[in-house]
Amino acid sequence: METNGNEEVTSLYSLSCRDRRFSKHIHDNVHGNIYLDPFFLQFVDTEQFQRLRELKQLGLTHMVYPGAVHSRFEHSLGVYWLAGEAVHTVQGHQGSEINIERNDIRTVKLAGLLHDVGHGPFSHLFEREFLPRVLNGSEWSHEDMSVKMIDYIVDAQHIEIDAAILNNVKEMVLASSANASQNTVNEKRFLYDIVANGRNGIDVDKFDYIVRDSRACGLGCNFQFQRLLETMRVMGDEICYRAKDYLTVHKLFATRADLHRTVYTHAKVKAIELMVVDALTLANGELSISASIQEPAKFWKLDDSILRQIETSDKQELKKARDLVLRIRRRYLYQFCNEFAVPKDKQEHFKDITPQDIVCSQKNGDTPLNEEDISVSIVKIDLTRGRSNPLESIKFFQDYESDYKFPIRDERISHLLPAFCQDMIVRVYSKKPELVGAVSKAFENYQLKTYGMKAQVHDTPEKKKRRV
Repeated sequence: METNGNEEVTSLYSLSCRDRRFSKHIHDNVHGNIYLDPFFLQFVDTEQFQRLRELKQLGLTHMVYPGAVHSRFEHSLGVYWLAGEAVHTVQGHQGSEINIERNDIRTVKLAGLLHDVGHGPFSHLFEREFLPRVLNGSEWSHEDMSVKMIDYIVDAQHIEIDAAILNNVKEMVLASSANASQNTVNEKRFLYDIVANGRNGIDVDKFDYIVRDSRACGLGCNFQFQRLLETMRVMGDEICYRAKDYLTVHKLFATRADLHRTVYTHAKVKAIELMVVDALTLANGELSISASIQEPAKFWKLDDSILRQIETSDKQELKKARDLVLRIRRRYLYQFCNEFAVPKDKQEHFKDITPQDIVCSQKNGDTPLNEEDISVSIVKIDLTRGRSNPLESIKFFQDYESDYKFPIRDERISHLLPAFCQDMIVRVYSKKPELVGAVSKAFENYQLKTYGMKAQVHDTPEKKKRRV
């Protein structure tokens, strides 16, 4: 006899409550009680997953925002929990219509739990700045390493898991990456959008880190993921949202962009990151940091403590790297000189600015500079889709009685919403305080030569130029 949707939901709910008797209970400061049953504990209680405790979620941001010391461990637990809440929500609302089975729930939750298990030290600095420098434009990604690490954990810990579940977990982890599988099955395609959404960018990974990061940094957060989580609906094998929640969806992307501007790419945070990249580069030959990135058996032993290893080493080969770390500890940082936002009409064909460009902009009689005296940071902040608006890829519905889904253009909601979806900011730093004036002047010359005007908002303060 066929069961109706309500009976299936009741069955799943009863099963969930029954399972909690045998689950580990963790109290999270964002989501409250999180429950891990024995199946997921097989992965959590491993040295490879516990390593995430030693990776700060925001890398070096805690050196500017002291409260930002939370790790990828609690973030991964949060994504695991929200992934389960999301799949239970659509199951509860739509019953047998979408045919979610127990293994589907297990798969999505496991993908949420393990999505960052291949992350490198210091947030995204490791893969986006350090590795490309020491490995000639490396395209290594933490998503690819997460997939390798999942296989490694299963093999090393002798975990029994269905091959189909394991394969689907890995595809869900890769779903928003450049290496996302092109052969993902069409059946229940919406499940692959819950943890890492490559289709439109709305996923529980963002739900968790936006709220968690804001709270850790002491910032307010008026984005409420619960509103989207509770009203999402599967239509035509994709997750859609109520039209009345359009501004809440927009707020997701706007809040993320604001965090990038004020926290993740804070000028002082970037100064420290530039110094750490230089220190890691100097230490790489002796410590073979980059040599572990293809072997999970070695990679899981690499975490944020590598900086402490450099700092406390007595090896002469690490002296230059050690001196840089000591400069960070003593707050003798690279000095921010100035910045400008790349004009909108110049972004498409923008060519990265290098220290050489700044040095070559000096005029006769200026204090001579070397490329080694300058660091350049190019920051891109967008709404997850470069210069494109991610909301154009999101489908909405009018109400629960309607089966029609449709996109909504910004101008139909408000003329106050931004018409451009990407910022590109060029920042220049002097590695020596006494050269701030010379570097700032050369940077201004570069702007005049390139754009015919000073693109920066204001001049570098005279006090900073005179600092010795």
